Amino acid sequence: MSEKNIVIDSVNPIEIFGANHSLINLIINSFPKLKIVVRGENIKLTGDEIEINNFENILDLLMKHHQKNKTIDESFIHQLLNTSIEESSENLKMDDDVLVFSKNGVPIKARTPNQRKMVESSFKNDLIFAIGPAGTGKTYTAVALAVRALKNKETKKIILTRPAVEAGENLGFLPGDLKDKLDPYLQPLFDALRDMIPPQKLSAYIEDGTIQIAPLAYMRGRTLDNAVAILDEAQNASENQLKMFLTRMGKSAKFFVTGDITQIDLPKSQSSGLTQAMKILKNINGIDFVILDERDIVRHKLVSKIVDAYKKDKN
Repeated sequence: MSEKNIVIDSVNPIEIFGANHSLINLIINSFPKLKIVVRGENIKLTGDEIEINNFENILDLLMKHHQKNKTIDESFIHQLLNTSIEESSENLKMDDDVLVFSKNGVPIKARTPNQRKMVESSFKNDLIFAIGPAGTGKTYTAVALAVRALKNKETKKIILTRPAVEAGENLGFLPGDLKDKLDPYLQPLFDALRDMIPPQKLSAYIEDGTIQIAPLAYMRGRTLDNAVAILDEAQNASENQLKMFLTRMGKSAKFFVTGDITQIDLPKSQSSGLTQAMKILKNINGIDFVILDERDIVRHKLVSKIVDAYKKDKN
């Protein structure tokens, strides 16, 4: 049995502990074998030495995160608790790697180890598949990389597309003109762009074709030169559709394909092009597959639990 007393004296303890100890209690609850008493700026630990060391490592990463970002929220703590110390340490390093700044000046960065793998892969490969469950930042990271390439004049245009499978690629029954029919379906892509580009500038980019957003069916017959192209929701592309998209790649192009193979909405008689691509393209030089998982989820803390619950139910 060991004891350790830790003093938080470099910062106001409430910024680390949270109001009514709401933040520190999330960590305490993850160490049921330790007796942990928090009073004022002091944390007293009693229990197994290895567990005490693990708690200290978590607290140290928490302090370093606060030092860099001046704030701590529940989502960060949940991410910290669900990630190894080594991966969390790597996360802190990647905090310095700003992809772009939001329209409000907030830095947009890779926030998890696998998002970081996406970024690193984009430096080495021209075709990156990012595959994982909802909320892991696949599309957002890809869009950030595309916007960065545009701002750095590394590309001339951004192409964003999705297979309109829920509408059966037949949008006639929806109200309004073609733009009215498509806009709600493509809204997630617009949302990401609006985070990163001021409205007036974004409108100008869309108006002159620098940024193009369209259903996957509209890609047929095109050659995408000097472009960053992103196919989102690729699990809902048929085998022929995905092959069609991948063969649009022109000179000086970089392609991202994002999808979640656990949420395929295609008819049962139709195979997903994404699952096929994972099998037949995995050993081609210049193509990389980055697999994201529940640890990469950066939405509400419940999203990770929901994804995990569905995964366990299937097993």
